Amino acid sequence: MAQQRRMGGQPMFIMSEDSQRTQGRDAQSSNIMAGKAVAESVRTTLGPRGMDKMLVDSGGDVVITNDGATILEEMDIEHPAAQMIVEVAESQEEEVGDGTTTAAVIAGNLLGEAEDLIEQDVHATTIVEGYHEAAEIALEAIDEQVQEADVDDEILKQVAESSMTGKGTGGLTARSLAETVVEAVRHVDTDAGVQRDNINVHTQLGASSNATELIPGIVVDEEPAHDAMPTEVEDASIAVLDVELDVRTGEVDAEYAIDSIDQLNAAIDAEESELQGYAETVVDSGADVVFTTDDVADRVANALAKEGVLVFDDLGDSDAKQIVSATGATRVGALEDLEEADFGEAERIRTDSFGDDELAFVEGGAAAESVTVFVRGGTEHVVDELERAIGDALDVVATALDSGEVVPGAGATEIAIADKIREEAAAVEGRKQLAVNAFADALDVVPRTLAANTGQDPIDALVDLRAAHESEGRAGLITSGEDVSIDDPFEHGVVDPADVKREAVESATEAATMIARIDDVIAAE
Repeated sequence: MAQQRRMGGQPMFIMSEDSQRTQGRDAQSSNIMAGKAVAESVRTTLGPRGMDKMLVDSGGDVVITNDGATILEEMDIEHPAAQMIVEVAESQEEEVGDGTTTAAVIAGNLLGEAEDLIEQDVHATTIVEGYHEAAEIALEAIDEQVQEADVDDEILKQVAESSMTGKGTGGLTARSLAETVVEAVRHVDTDAGVQRDNINVHTQLGASSNATELIPGIVVDEEPAHDAMPTEVEDASIAVLDVELDVRTGEVDAEYAIDSIDQLNAAIDAEESELQGYAETVVDSGADVVFTTDDVADRVANALAKEGVLVFDDLGDSDAKQIVSATGATRVGALEDLEEADFGEAERIRTDSFGDDELAFVEGGAAAESVTVFVRGGTEHVVDELERAIGDALDVVATALDSGEVVPGAGATEIAIADKIREEAAAVEGRKQLAVNAFADALDVVPRTLAANTGQDPIDALVDLRAAHESEGRAGLITSGEDVSIDDPFEHGVVDPADVKREAVESATEAATMIARIDDVIAAE
């Protein structure tokens, strides 16, 4: 729709005729509808009884998950307002690692409440101000819900289990994996805080998820350069090279004329001597294990195998960096520069076969800063979902350990926040009070959704939760097997890091208020 202004009786075109413009209520309604649709797409995945989504791309690749951030990312959403809800989930994932579905669902319901207020002629600016005031009250309510007890290993296991329950893990699996997660996080807990980047997750098909274990080191997808090499080396001295252990070749094509058998034998002897020299240099250096980013000739590998040296070649740069970090080795770019001072150390390096795959385990390195959660699963889809679940659990356990603050899960915190906001709303003047109350109503979506996903009537469950909160102080929707009850989540080990709730409230509020303020959408080619 071309935008025109008349000047001297003649139309003046300001925008291209191909441009499209939506203004006023139509623009607000369109954006809010898009945001609500995105939030609705992940709502049924919330909670321990949440359902999974199957996402199939144009190439036939399938992703099965109930992780909110993964779902929204795989959906490849293009609508600009809907993309803001996706950014809410991405921000939640980056900052605290979990709560992505909660944040997206809250943002969608804040938009729904805002739409109702706009239809009642409440100005968008008033709604935004009310939402920000309600968000401040919500943060205060979260602080009041923080458990007073210290965050010990038992609470951390509860945090991990609460995060993983329903994400492709059964109850028993979640409990066993929670112990592995906490052990991994404790290993990288330092005076400077939890070094989350030092925890790796490596997946491998085969066996059940109960076979998942913590490796005190790293795992690389490599096999020995020669079959006769040892499969295990203890107290290893490790060299990490950027060197090709093969016959040197010129950078230009050249031909050599050989006139006699003696000349041929001399050429062969020279080549053999060069390769033997590489093997002798490595052996004389005292290295037990060699990792190199370049090729190793078969004859060099064979010679080193006879000397009991374990060699891995053609490493990727990222694997080489991991080995350096885990063992304390120094990467060497020339074989003649290799010295004992460049060696790294590890308690054990072993190789193991898993079907057609062979992996190298570097355990107990001298620098021993890294650990690996070695994830097992029967199918590719199971392994992928376990990897996402464990990644989220590692993030929230690290967050809880760093902050030392946890709050009740199972919808109890949202009930408490909404209750406090309604109490404080009475002191808010003017139409802004309507927005503050609407914010509280939007938060009710979490316990209502949890109830719906467990087969309960959401209205009845919400009424019962509010009543239990008034009488007992903490009340959440607890699922145990087929039973659903209302009780104190702390008593049942259903807990979340306080920072997960804070981030969900803040990011959802920011996205909802930004979308609600838009009253003009201009789309130009």
